[in-house]
Amino acid sequence: MDIRYRITGGVPLKGDITISGSKNAALPLIAASVLTEGETVLTNVPFLRDIKVILKILDFLGAETSFVDGTVRIRTHNLQSKPIPAEYVSKLRGSIVLLGPLLARFGVVEMSYPGGCVLGKRSVEAHIAALTQLGAEDMSTDEVLHLQGTLKAGTIILPEFSVTASENAIMAAALTPGETRIEMAAAEPHVQAVEYFVQKMGAEVEGIGSHTVIVRGKSTLECKEFRVPADYLEAGFFVIAALVTRGKVRIHDFEYDHLISFLDTIKRMGGEWKYDAAEKVLLVDGELSSLKATRVKTNIFPGFPTDLMSPMGVVMTQATGVSRVFERMFEGRMAYLYELEKMGAHVEMLNAHQALIIGPSQLKSATVTSNDIRAGAAMVIAALCAEGETTITDVRYIERGYDHLDEKLRSLGAKVEKIEIEDPAEVAEKIAKKQMQTAAKNLS
Repeated sequence: MDIRYRITGGVPLKGDITISGSKNAALPLIAASVLTEGETVLTNVPFLRDIKVILKILDFLGAETSFVDGTVRIRTHNLQSKPIPAEYVSKLRGSIVLLGPLLARFGVVEMSYPGGCVLGKRSVEAHIAALTQLGAEDMSTDEVLHLQGTLKAGTIILPEFSVTASENAIMAAALTPGETRIEMAAAEPHVQAVEYFVQKMGAEVEGIGSHTVIVRGKSTLECKEFRVPADYLEAGFFVIAALVTRGKVRIHDFEYDHLISFLDTIKRMGGEWKYDAAEKVLLVDGELSSLKATRVKTNIFPGFPTDLMSPMGVVMTQATGVSRVFERMFEGRMAYLYELEKMGAHVEMLNAHQALIIGPSQLKSATVTSNDIRAGAAMVIAALCAEGETTITDVRYIERGYDHLDEKLRSLGAKVEKIEIEDPAEVAEKIAKKQMQTAAKNLS
């Protein structure tokens, strides 16, 4: 099924919106349920395909799962570690977070290499490095990830600030008795969520939110209920959407501490916002904002988030002057700029990681595609402030990361239509199958 958005731009967004739970936090929190024998309950879980995929993987391993009205229940009494085939993990890069929990609980984990968005080379070396430093034996091949062995507490020095490798290390250490020290740990909000969760389950954790984390693990952990934190990336999306449409939006369940660098950048650009800490509400006033060019470099938390760089590029098309973007993390992240050029953006690519964006530009309607989750979000924002009707293809990427995005935008007054078109290959397959059934019936 080909899913598209048809968006008529030029409508200021106005009203209130509540941010959904974070997918990037929900996936490792679901994986952490593997560390216990019993029922784990997670609330505020976003309704996304990736969530359903990881639950299917747990079902395959023998868990009993349910997902109703934002609440996920996972019962792991009969869970076992067995080879996870490509059909389960090839579409979900996030399935890599099962490595640590499965290894820690069962002493063995085997799976095909995970897939997901194409953002340049994203190796698994940091994960293997973390777990082998705890005593695991790496038996992986070119086709299969395979680690086994009884883990022992110790020191992990990660080769990079990898979010998911940090999560794997934290979860594995939580179920490994003794003190494990993790150096160069990532500190993003979703990593912190995992740290708070394993702490609630019974492990002792020091250095939450820092790059040196100490975990005193236990031989058994307790099943708990935990609320998935709000998605700071979705929150950033709505901040930008309000600015470029000259709208006025109140964003609820907004975690200010998760977006300090981002909000500082918005303020430096001339964006007007006001935060109510008591209510956790951010008011963004695009009507009063006067955007000017700036320079942005992505960085590890609490620096500017790489996942907000693509939407930020759209803001820069509406700012006066020459802006410069420097994407440190992924060489494939800048591809969305070519789609923006189709809409009339003035872009000069300097190299795979840097570009100049000259504004302001009146974006025009076009047919553009979603190269990945965040690039798709950028195309939606561009369409919202463009003249005319823009069609965005490959929306399946967008809907992997944003919970009911089209509905939320419509609630703010946006003109967004979701279109589902059957894939020609699927249609041909259905016709062929029907013809075969008819032929077989005639013969009988």
